[in-house]
Amino acid sequence: MTVLGTTLDPRDPAYLEGRSITLQRLAVLEAALDEARAGGGEKWVTRHHARGKLLPRERIEMLLDQDSPFLELSPVAAWGSEFPVGASVVTGIGVVEDVECVVIANDPTVDGGAVNPYTAEKIRRAARIASENRLPLVNLVESTGAAAPAGSIARELSRLTADRVPTVCVVFGATSGDAAYLPALSDYTIVVRGHAKVLTIHPQRSGVEVRATPVVPAGPAGPADQLAEDERDGLRLARQCVRRFNWRKQGPPPRTSRPPEPRYDSEALLSLAAADPAGFDPREVLARFLDGSDFDEFKPGPDSALVAGWGELHGYPIGVLCSPGVWLSPDESQKAVHFLQLANATATPVIFLRHPGELPGSDDDGDGDADVRHDAPLVHAVAKSTVPHLVLTIGPEPGGTPARADEPRFQFSWPRPPAEHAAADDGVIDPRDTRTVLGLCLSAVHSAAVAGAEHVGVFRP
Repeated sequence: MTVLGTTLDPRDPAYLEGRSITLQRLAVLEAALDEARAGGGEKWVTRHHARGKLLPRERIEMLLDQDSPFLELSPVAAWGSEFPVGASVVTGIGVVEDVECVVIANDPTVDGGAVNPYTAEKIRRAARIASENRLPLVNLVESTGAAAPAGSIARELSRLTADRVPTVCVVFGATSGDAAYLPALSDYTIVVRGHAKVLTIHPQRSGVEVRATPVVPAGPAGPADQLAEDERDGLRLARQCVRRFNWRKQGPPPRTSRPPEPRYDSEALLSLAAADPAGFDPREVLARFLDGSDFDEFKPGPDSALVAGWGELHGYPIGVLCSPGVWLSPDESQKAVHFLQLANATATPVIFLRHPGELPGSDDDGDGDADVRHDAPLVHAVAKSTVPHLVLTIGPEPGGTPARADEPRFQFSWPRPPAEHAAADDGVIDPRDTRTVLGLCLSAVHSAAVAGAEHVGVFRP
């Protein structure tokens, strides 16, 4: 392999300026994260604790294996909207009894765990990640808010059932709306004695009136598989359920158990996150998250706008496609299509790094149709590619930029100025955490078999 080099000088004024800009953006993001973690505020949190109940993140911490990581998804969803930051639900991926699981936990301190459009989308996205990556799903339910769009949760759970992916539901308190159907739709159901109460809504024939039917656990004859004495006991029983899954990953394990760390410090990524697109070199980013900073570049060229190649991340073989946020020339598009064909032939997941830039030799006559025609083979190849796609946006995207990685398994970004981007990704991450976050994602996608396809498009060798 080729060891990547570096040309960054931490004493360079441009380096220091870029670092300062990114730290300022991270400070804004951290403030939003603090707001999400605060839930409904001190008053409601205190009242919740006084009832002997746990907060959603406390429930998750007790559910997960001790000292194991938790990759929270869309933690600042609804940021900049009229709804509470975090969307009154916590979702993410963590390890339970050595099994990677998707976890969804309502926050009852925020309007009783009310479900708004951001909540519904966040839950749907988490369930979709569980389905696509064959990850067991654990729902920690307590929600008395408005219902989500009809059938939204049921559809995602049905997909998991069809794929024989197990689901666990722990009911901690009063629950209504779509969430009320989770106990019945889950494979394993646990309810907390004295607190859990499920309200199912049944429309009358007139379509106007509704009635609420309380479902109270009543031992073996009730709807619960197991009754917990308190919340901690409920989480213990949930861990017990996962332990009995006898769950095994279908994808290959990492190639090496102790992969080498990158040769270059990740601190430089703070400066690269705010770098001028005109002088941006994606190889500087790769040098700071690939194992050993080793990278085999595919069809390298001094004037190449698109950088592609092979490497490893936490021991997992990967392909990397670094694309500028502009239309590609015919040669660049064919290069990308050829690369995706090889990735599918070898069942190798692909990480897409997206950053804006100017393409040398692009049309000057404003012929947008020609640009679309040249880029079409790549769009087609991405749509047909069956290996896992991971997307990391490392710069601001101009309007109208085509989304080349359609429906990726995971999609994260580095901090950008507008708050609305935070809701569009699975999360906005500190650039220094890039290696860790992508590594957790790669481990998750290998819970399912890594499929490849023989052909993803026509290319010119």
